[in-house]
Amino acid sequence: MSLTPPEVESIDLSDIEFWALPPEQREAAFAALRRDKPYGFFEEPEVPFMAQGPGYYALVRHADIDAVSSQPELFCSGQGATSIADLPPDLMEFFGSMISMDDPRHAKIRRIVSKAFTPKQLETLVDSVEVLARDIVAKARAKAEAGDGTFDLVEDIAAPLPLEIVCNMMGIPQQDRPTVLHATNIILAGGDPEVIGDDAEKALTMLLEAGGALAGIMQRLAAERRVTATEDLTSALVRTEVDGESLSDQEIGSFFILLCVAGNETTRTAITHGVYALHRFPDQKAAWLADVEGVTKTAVEEIVRWASPVTWMRRTATRDVELGGQQFKAGDKFLMFYNSANRDERAFATDPSVFDVTREDNQHFGFGAPGPHFCLGSHLARREIAVAFRVLFEDMPDLEVVGEPDRLRSSFINGIKRLPVRVTGQR
Repeated sequence: MSLTPPEVESIDLSDIEFWALPPEQREAAFAALRRDKPYGFFEEPEVPFMAQGPGYYALVRHADIDAVSSQPELFCSGQGATSIADLPPDLMEFFGSMISMDDPRHAKIRRIVSKAFTPKQLETLVDSVEVLARDIVAKARAKAEAGDGTFDLVEDIAAPLPLEIVCNMMGIPQQDRPTVLHATNIILAGGDPEVIGDDAEKALTMLLEAGGALAGIMQRLAAERRVTATEDLTSALVRTEVDGESLSDQEIGSFFILLCVAGNETTRTAITHGVYALHRFPDQKAAWLADVEGVTKTAVEEIVRWASPVTWMRRTATRDVELGGQQFKAGDKFLMFYNSANRDERAFATDPSVFDVTREDNQHFGFGAPGPHFCLGSHLARREIAVAFRVLFEDMPDLEVVGEPDRLRSSFINGIKRLPVRVTGQR
């Protein structure tokens, strides 16, 4: 499917209905933008109780996103990274945490968090992933076999795995975990009416309440860990100092919101998209099964590229600047569309519109583009995805997709709300 120049002009990335289109239509639109309108300017979507901003430029080419992301002194995050609208500073830091900071503050916070992620702690986490994955898959099979053999992959496998890992890592009590899942879904709803409804004022209230619930859980836990430390990451975060400074309870709460988003939702999205992709392309599943040990590394990277769980991040020009031969002014907003970069024909040796689990030299931006904000948890996410598929291959080889995915209507997260599957009993 190829769009003509007049059709390209009709593309509106700010229209939520664009994000309800089938993926193939959206990908055709981005291919046309890469070809004919690489620096398209779009009006900002209206946000309740906020003045509409001046608009933004959509960056759709791999090279441009690489250039912008890797030059934080020219294109900053501190004016907003996860919101197109200019949020009040306290709200932006509450929901954005490190992602909406610039150096030197960003560097210090990241150093504190990185220092808390000790090799011993990461090793313990990695070892626990497989045990947890096998338990979750076993429960899903038991549930399916107790009924008609069907279940929802998202609800029973893809969602609980990263959620449990994040909660185990932070030491979140079991009674708080349903709240964490519910609040995370609301924060990442992205306008989907099934999740947040059609009432804009109520939706904003729900968003603030969800963020407050997550921060409240973590602030309570941080206060407890300052009195009685354990072996979890929360204890490490409250004890860790860099240059005599440690994280406040509020900063730990904001970090937990970020961790729930980056460490929970994105892994869930990648696993779900991966299962559906293997269903659509059985030859790729066969290639992976023929050499699980040898193919897993490239397959995981391909799943993350293919899924592109986080669709975009924002940057803002700190001064007048040139990009791709075009002049931009200080204060101009840019949305870096990772999904488009991950399909850019110029950036991949073989056709990026093809799902290929053996793809080499896969320079995708599924964990963000190069620069100071590259995903801190990418190693753990890769491990979770790799283990999830190995366990599915071994413990649920009879898994079949039996329906189309129910997709999240969101410009920010390429989410799948439900994916109907079944186990046939034939192993």
